[in-house]
Amino acid sequence: MELMKAIAMRKSTRSYKPEQISDESLDIILKAGCAAPVGMGAYNSMHMTVIQNSDLLEKFTNEARKTFKNPNMNPFYGAPTLVVVSGKQNEKAPAVEVANAACIVENMALAATDFGLGSVYLLGFLFAISANTELLKKLNLPDGFVPAAALAIGYPTEPLTKVKELKQTIEVNVIK
Repeated sequence: MELMKAIAMRKSTRSYKPEQISDESLDIILKAGCAAPVGMGAYNSMHMTVIQNSDLLEKFTNEARKTFKNPNMNPFYGAPTLVVVSGKQNEKAPAVEVANAACIVENMALAATDFGLGSVYLLGFLFAISANTELLKKLNLPDGFVPAAALAIGYPTEPLTKVKELKQTIEVNVIK
């Protein structure tokens, strides 16, 4: 698939089939994440955790439901794979781990689209699990790393077929 077509087809998928994605697809998606730009080339300041354990995903879901007081909340929309992108906080560049994670997640989302997989960028549930030290430990993060963003990935219940028109939706001013 061409890049511009993948960009035009990518959407936030909010309904997934239960079947797991292939290891081959996951490997390429993770490599796409690793190819993302990271501030100052500090790739060792970033970490990815892949979760395909349905019991752990359910624990995260329950924590999000409790935190946001929404018993029907389904933060992963049934996606069987979750990639949590974490970063090492840097006093000289506050929130750089969030910016780096956003680049990593977008690369992975576009790679997933190229495979016909759905994905959705996630952030809110991370506030819930980050406040629960027991659940946070389940991510097995290196010391000093904090979750910054996540991507749910899976086979969408409706195939990605709509190619949206690429148009300017954000106001732009050009200074010459």
